[in-house]
Amino acid sequence: MTLVEPALINRVTWMIPNALALVGSRAGDDWNGMTTSWITQLSMEPVMIGIGVDNKAVTHRLISDGGSFSVNLWSPDDRRVFVKFSKPAAKEGMALNGRAIREGVTGVPIFEDAIAWMECEVRRAIDFGTHTLFAGELVAAGVMDQPGRAAWMGDTRMKYGGVKRGGH
Repeated sequence: MTLVEPALINRVTWMIPNALALVGSRAGDDWNGMTTSWITQLSMEPVMIGIGVDNKAVTHRLISDGGSFSVNLWSPDDRRVFVKFSKPAAKEGMALNGRAIREGVTGVPIFEDAIAWMECEVRRAIDFGTHTLFAGELVAAGVMDQPGRAAWMGDTRMKYGGVKRGGH
């Protein structure tokens, strides 16, 4: 039991400078893209990338069943994409929510407009309560010629983390 007030927990954790990205996932014919801000590198040898995914999210099921995911970093000049992917995505042809995708080496979607992307095969999944940490080994990656910097939470009015609140 914590003695820290929930409002303070939210204020402090929302200050963590998290990158914003789209996570691509797929299991069979089900494809999805999801906005995420819980991303980190976990190891250098092998290169491991970790993402935190809500246990109730469609993406959680697809990563669990499909065994891989992509992390697609985005330009801060195109922030509206993050709102479009805050709910399960609609696939039409080779597009999710109207954004062009291609199939990665593991079969997960890679977003054509991403300034950089990483494709990972899941090596471990650890349930931490509300979210699971998926640790994936980097199997493919790419970056635009002059990508600029990647978007982060501070580029938006979005807030994610801390303690549960209405709408979570």
